[in-house]
Parts: sequence; structure tokens; C-alpha cells
Amino acid sequence: MLFHRERPLSPFAVDHRQSRGRLLAESASPTRTEFQRDRDRIIHSNAFRRLKHKTQVFVEHEGDHYRTRLTHTIEVGQIARAISRTLGLDEDLAEALALAHDLGHTPFGHAGEDVLDRMMKDFGGFDHNAQALRIVTRLEHRYAAFDGLNLTWETLEGLVKHNGPLAAPDGAPLERYREHGIPGAILEFDQRFPLDLSSFASAEAQVAAIADDIAYNAHDIDDALRAGLFHWKDLRDVPFIAALIYEIDRLWPDLDPDRKAHEIMRRVITRLVEDVGAESERRIIALNPRNAAEIRQAEAPVIAFSEAMAPAEKELKAFLFERMYRHPRVNTLRVAAAEIIENLFCRYMATPYEMHEFGQQRPNDEAHLARRVADYIAGMTDRFAIQEHQRLFDQTPPLR
Repeated sequence: MLFHRERPLSPFAVDHRQSRGRLLAESASPTRTEFQRDRDRIIHSNAFRRLKHKTQVFVEHEGDHYRTRLTHTIEVGQIARAISRTLGLDEDLAEALALAHDLGHTPFGHAGEDVLDRMMKDFGGFDHNAQALRIVTRLEHRYAAFDGLNLTWETLEGLVKHNGPLAAPDGAPLERYREHGIPGAILEFDQRFPLDLSSFASAEAQVAAIADDIAYNAHDIDDALRAGLFHWKDLRDVPFIAALIYEIDRLWPDLDPDRKAHEIMRRVITRLVEDVGAESERRIIALNPRNAAEIRQAEAPVIAFSEAMAPAEKELKAFLFERMYRHPRVNTLRVAAAEIIENLFCRYMATPYEMHEFGQQRPNDEAHLARRVADYIAGMTDRFAIQEHQRLFDQTPPLR
């Protein structure tokens, strides 16, 4: 007898009962759907727990209230469930994808990823989406019967394609992979368990992707205000936010800065979520999909911001890029973080036995060693990367 409660879903939602299954077949759970099992396996993974000490913009010692990869991920999961519920999608699949979307990120956010990609240029590069796939299909060593988490096809598909198709029907790489090609880890796994790289992912995966954008937009405002990178009055330069500030000032003209920051953030989330719900519903009605397969074969995403909101959301991103991500204080952190990652990579390539549990046997294949080093560094938390650098080098760049 199944103990989980079945919810009525839209015809175009992914039905867990019709899942394409797992690479290694497993018996069904009597208490959970297949996507609930995926979500639980992600939550119980080592990679998920490490997110609590991986930061995105600020390093750990900056303060207790800045977002980490883990708190960001939880917020993305909450937003993904809310949008999925509105559209009658499978909330568990959307949540599983939201919780897994950052598993492949390096320490120190994009600064770490940029360095690893450069250091791995001759060995296939480094891509956090491909790294997330490696983690859930190979690098997690918890289960007796298999490496990785043996997730369902639908979760793996969404993890790889949540930002859209990776290849054209003829196999030519698209978008971010056009210049350097689709990462080898994705192509290799696709040979074993084809993920239909030329189609869109499910609506649930698209929801997880846009929930990530919404969470970033809102909490980066909060973190930047908390750090003093800009003042809330500066946000009036963004018309979308200026309208929200006017609304807040009209209701609470003497509100203190901390509460005002929170009121701005929650309104950003509310407006963006409501816009995505309305626009996605409009697109779905126009497409009139009879099943999830027709969502995947559509010519455009069905989950999106409206034509009115999309430019406003881009303006907000541009403001944050200029005033937060490229702030001199943040740039100083990026430079120091990049030096730490580069130093660690070069040291481990020269003396791989310095990596814990690596052993004394050096691989004959330089590419294999480089990938082992990249896996090791990518799995580090910020604080472990700092500790390793302090152990291996006389001086460590200050991250302050």
C-alpha cells in the first residue's frame, strides 16, 4: 500500500508513474514516489551538505546572515514548489532539481569555477552543470549497489537541460557550449543513458531554473544592502524596484532600513513569481500540450517571464552585476580566491599524494589526473580550501 498522497496534476506535468526509470533498475518504494526518492537522496548526499560552507559572493567569515549555497538552494526549492503548485506540476521533481542545481559549484562561487575551467582547458574544461552530473552519477559513494545516486531519467534530464537544449537536432552544440563543445561528462553519460540533449527539459526543470533566477535577484539585493555595497536609495535607479520602494514608502514612510530591505526583497519575489505564473499559463494555453513530451518538443520554453517583466528583470541583473558582483570589495575577494584555487591545482598536479586518500600511485594519464584534481577541488568548501592552502603554502591570500 502506498502511503504517499497522490495529487491531481496537469496533463503536461511529468507523471512519476510513467518515469523512464533509473540507469540501474530498483524496486519501487511503498512510501515515496520516484521523484520523492530522488529528492531525499540529494538531501542526504555529501555534496548537498557541503553547500552550507560554499558561498557565492561573500566568504564564510563575512557574517552569519549572508546566503551560502545551501540557504540559496533552500530558497530556490521553496520558490520552485510554489510555482509548480500554481501550474499543477510535480512539486517533488521541481524541488529535487532545485536542490541539486548547485551541487557542481566550486568553492568561492564563479571565481573558483573560472579558474578551474582555465586550468582544465587542455583536459576538457570545467563546467558546474557537468560536474553536478558527475557527482550524482559517479562521485557520491554511499550506496552498496552503485556509484552516484542512481536518480531517475527525469531528474538527470532536468539537471543537465534546465537552461534549455544543449544541442541542435544534428548534434551541433548550442548556446554556452557553442564555442568549446558539450562537456565530455555529459556526452559520455548520454551514451549510456540518452538524455535527449536536443529537446527542452520538462516544465518542472524549467521552473527550477527560473526559480534560481528569482532567488538570486531577491537575495542578492538583501546581501548587498547588508554588506553596505550600495544603499537602498540606489535601487531607485532600477524602475521595477523604484515602484516597489514607492509602494513601501507610501505604506510605511518611517520604516527602518533592515525592514525596508526585507520588504523590497519579498516584493521582488512575489512580483516575479506571480509574473512567471501568469506568463507560463498563457504559454501553456497557447501550446495546449497534451502531455509532458509536447512540453519537451516545444519550440520555446513554456516557463518564462512576460514580455513586460523580462526587460525589468534584466535591468535588475545588470544593476547587481555592476554594483555588487564587480564592486571593488568583491573583486578583491575574487582575486584572492582565484589565487588559492590556482595554487591548489598546480600543487596537486605536481604532488597528487597531497590530496587526502589519493594514495601514492600517480595516474599515467595526465588528463585523468587533472580531472581527479578538479573533482577534488570542486568538492571543497570555502573553509577547507583555505585550510588546505594554509597547510601547503607559507602564505595564503587574505579573504577580507
